[in-house]
Amino acid sequence: MTIHLLMLPSVRACAVLALSGVTFAVAAAQSAGGYPNRPVRFVVAQAAGGNADFVARMVAGELAKRLGHQFVVDNRSGGGGGVLAAELVAKANPDGYTMLLVGSSFGVNPSLYKKLPYDSERDLAPITLASTATQILVVTPSLPVQTVQDLIRLAQAKPDELNFGSSGNGGGPHLAGELFNLMAKTRMTHIPYKGASGSILDLLSGRIQVVFATMPSVMIHVRSAKLRGLAVTSLQRSSLVPELPTISESGLKGFESGTWQGIFVPRGTPEPVVRLLNREIVDIVKTPEVRKRFEIEGGVPVGNSPQEFAVWLRAEIAKWGKVVKAAKIALE
Repeated sequence: MTIHLLMLPSVRACAVLALSGVTFAVAAAQSAGGYPNRPVRFVVAQAAGGNADFVARMVAGELAKRLGHQFVVDNRSGGGGGVLAAELVAKANPDGYTMLLVGSSFGVNPSLYKKLPYDSERDLAPITLASTATQILVVTPSLPVQTVQDLIRLAQAKPDELNFGSSGNGGGPHLAGELFNLMAKTRMTHIPYKGASGSILDLLSGRIQVVFATMPSVMIHVRSAKLRGLAVTSLQRSSLVPELPTISESGLKGFESGTWQGIFVPRGTPEPVVRLLNREIVDIVKTPEVRKRFEIEGGVPVGNSPQEFAVWLRAEIAKWGKVVKAAKIALE
């Protein structure tokens, strides 16, 4: 065990304990100029209670413990697809005291909207991709299909007759269905609802036939055989339903869809602060305790570098841009 004493640029000195090669975050804070020395605003592009809010509060709580100041979660769900939250942070002072957590819609909005009040690359700097979560392709049990290939054959034989529901135009479940249509050369009809619950209720009653759903919203129905799960939308099988194949391995090679949560700061935030936040958040999401909490929600922790996240995001924007164009989706 080695003890290092470091004088921080503040009115007090802190002892930093390095044990088994792990140095507490106060040392990293020194390299970031004493950041943070006051509460940090953590803007979340979703109402309280959703998956993004869950991730944000988990990360905020751990950052507060590690860095010694409060990270205050500020839920901003207005504006459609996280636009309001992203604009707020994009225009904030780039001093590290305003952060943003956004979901999958952030990668789709540049294609959905004719004009955004911010530029996703110019105005916001990536910190890390915190997590991803797979969706599950479910059908009403009355539909005579047992596999993805069965669904493709039926949909091809009955163009425009099968309906797939979603939580709304331009959302993740809608885009997953359009990606399926594009890759499988099918024409299932999209039925948008005001929220996921409406589409699940109509799927249970047989009013619609197909939904690309989040895991938590349908697993109880899949387990009770009220809905039939055909496959998951990730490239790897899910530990929650390891018996289900992926859509990719079921014939649509490379099919991948799902939700994700990424963290940003305003462009121009000091590089030492960006490095500090990245280092701490990556460490947080990869701890065994946090990994287990993600898995309960159907998520998988990622925690990559800002550069890796930027490259991944550009590919995500390009991918969904093609789907939006092919499906002729547009939001004002």
